[in-house]
Order: sequence, then structure tokens, then C-alpha cells
Amino acid sequence: MISRPEGCSDGLTRVIADSAERGPGSAAEYLVAFDGARMVMTVLTWRLDLDKLAAVADRCVKFETFFDPSTPGIPMTTTRMETPRADALVYEQTMRLGGTAESVYFSFENIGDTAVFGIAFPTANPSIPVKCSLPQTFLNTTAKQADRARSD
Repeated sequence: MISRPEGCSDGLTRVIADSAERGPGSAAEYLVAFDGARMVMTVLTWRLDLDKLAAVADRCVKFETFFDPSTPGIPMTTTRMETPRADALVYEQTMRLGGTAESVYFSFENIGDTAVFGIAFPTANPSIPVKCSLPQTFLNTTAKQADRARSD
């Protein structure tokens, strides 16, 4: 997707891809579903480049993304969130479309020679009995996964 400045709409994904180790067993992914959010957690056998992730987030604090370059841009923001885990990078990325704001949450953390990253999408699903509140449930889930990775 096109963005202004360039590379903001997929910048975080590109940083992960650039440092990725590929092959069987290099990552494990699982889905956590609530009424209120769908989270994808990924545990990696390699470290993330947190400096480059932070640099992209800083460069893309405010940007526009485009489905078509001839149409007006969709305003986006990337906001760093506070977390008690000093080494974790946690961001809220918000899109404003038609007067409505929708946020997605990201967490990135190195733990020894491995890393954990997660993403949360607001998703209502009344068929799931367990409800969540974003961003707090996402912050709790990523902290639990980081604690689990530390103990392994």
C-alpha cells in the first residue's frame, strides 16, 4: 500500500522481514480470540531489530496511506504506549476513515536469543464468551507470553 512518507504503511512488517530467519521451526504463531479482539502472537527463534522498529515508528508518527494515489490519503498515527517491560516496544496505530478511528496494537520484545511480537485487531465476536478490553487485554497477553518465553 502506498503511503506518505513512503514505507510507513508496511514499515514495521518490512523490518521484521529484513531480519527474519526462515525455515522450519524459526517461528511459532498462535491466535488468541476474544469478543472484542483477535490477537496473533508470534514467538521467534531470532532477535528483532528493535532500533529499526523504533526508527520506523518514530518516522511514521503521522502519515497518510492510499488505496489509490489519485484519491485523498487516509490519516494514520503511530503512538508509543507505556509498558512496565523496559525492553518492549508497544504501539497503537490508528486509522481515521470517514470520521471513525480504528486502532491496531503492536508489541515487539527480545528475550535472550529469541523474540516475541504480537498484533491485536479490534473484532467483535459475540459467539466467544470471553470478553476483552483493548488495549489492556493485549498488554496483559503480551506480558504473559514474554514471561513464558523468559522461563523456557
